[in-house]
Amino acid sequence: MTSERMAVAPARRRVYGQLALTLAVLTAVGWLARRNWPVLETGALRLAVADQGWLLVAATAAAATWVCSALAQQGAVLRALPSRRLVAAQFAASAAGQLLPAGLGTGVVNLRFLMRCGLSAGRAATALAVKATVGGLVRAALIAVLATACPGVLGLPRPSAVWWVALAVAVLAVTVLAVAALLGTVLWPRCRRALVLVRDDIRALHTRPHRAVALWGGSLGFALLHALVLIAVTRAVALPLAPPLVALLYLAASCAAALLPTPAGLGSLDAALAFALTAAGGAPAAAAASVVLGYRLLTVWLPLLPGLLVLALLVRRKAL
Repeated sequence: MTSERMAVAPARRRVYGQLALTLAVLTAVGWLARRNWPVLETGALRLAVADQGWLLVAATAAAATWVCSALAQQGAVLRALPSRRLVAAQFAASAAGQLLPAGLGTGVVNLRFLMRCGLSAGRAATALAVKATVGGLVRAALIAVLATACPGVLGLPRPSAVWWVALAVAVLAVTVLAVAALLGTVLWPRCRRALVLVRDDIRALHTRPHRAVALWGGSLGFALLHALVLIAVTRAVALPLAPPLVALLYLAASCAAALLPTPAGLGSLDAALAFALTAAGGAPAAAAASVVLGYRLLTVWLPLLPGLLVLALLVRRKAL
């Protein structure tokens, strides 16, 4: 009993810390929203008269993100998963992710779904880790490609500056991986076993080309479609920003928002996107507000209630 309490205590402290950070971020965002209410109101009015055709493109891209998420999840698992239930689980997981910080809701739903499909808890967790790792690598690669192919987007004077940044990021990544490997070998044998399991699963997945294509292609499509949603919304509100610029700003803002574990990036992603559009993109504050409101409306608020209903249906049918 004592050991169980000792194991639960750190988990509780992490949850309490995440909740406290979430409340702090939401409080700060609420204060900023109240202070800048006229700008938000103008942005909402601009969104109300936006081009319906571009908004339809954005809505279609938002709906396709769940298919790409399902494709990536299938690519992270060797056994075949029921395709319809897999897409429904991704839709439900996205709704659950709006309610809990740091992607906990999304992770729990996907973990339960994979276990219901016959995977052990360890294998299911490994599949989620593989998907998350590939998703992060894809986003980093997209940022590097966009920054290198369009050096003027970031306002850098020479392309060589991009390579210095890329070199610094690579050195940092290698250092972090080396430290993690050292700690896993010396201090945390369980961590080492988990890393070995992830490595073995990645190797096994890449012996099956169709699984590797699904994993990487689904992850790439997921990131690009979210960027397309933002691009289409900028077109709908007549904000003249180049698509590569909008895509790069979205990827950078989403990576920055991931550092603050708020539910669905609420507040953190909104602030990061608005700041990126105004500071780096040169957009007026009202136009940036309308773009952020449109993006969040299509990717979070409109799908929330249907996603929760699908979640309840999956639970009722014991698919989760």
